[in-house]
Amino acid sequence: MNTSKSNFTKASFRDCAMLRNLALYAVLAAASPVMAQPIGTDSGQALPVVELYKSPQCGCCKAWAEHLQKNGFTVSLHDVDDVPAARKKLGMPSRFGACHTAKVGKYLVEGHVPAADIKRLLKQHPKALGLAVPSMPPGSPGMEGERSVPYDTLLVKEDGNAKVFARH
Repeated sequence: MNTSKSNFTKASFRDCAMLRNLALYAVLAAASPVMAQPIGTDSGQALPVVELYKSPQCGCCKAWAEHLQKNGFTVSLHDVDDVPAARKKLGMPSRFGACHTAKVGKYLVEGHVPAADIKRLLKQHPKALGLAVPSMPPGSPGMEGERSVPYDTLLVKEDGNAKVFARH
């Protein structure tokens, strides 16, 4: 009889411990959605939606959006009449300007930045405003064609300065 009581107590203790752990996880998940669903880049975790602000007539912007979609991003297109005004409103310095501006999570992305660079930014999460590929370099995503030129993706810091983040 002592044995069955002992087994019951051990089983009850394990069940209580499991329930306590589940309750703790639920509380942590509710308190911090970021902890419950961290932003991933290569582990199959969800990527943030890319909010893309572009001219209604811009074909290369649509091609860049397709590049992002092929690389796992969901893209929400916003046609605007004044891309420089949208860039300014979002907070990207005009000297990094290109044909479109995007918001990805807490970061801004200006121009034809490769999806791999955006994923790296999200994984490393540096203190920065975001990434930029100024102008529209031939060969960058959305600007593919017969010729390509070398170009850099810049990490734009919060103070408006920039440094090379990736070379292509």
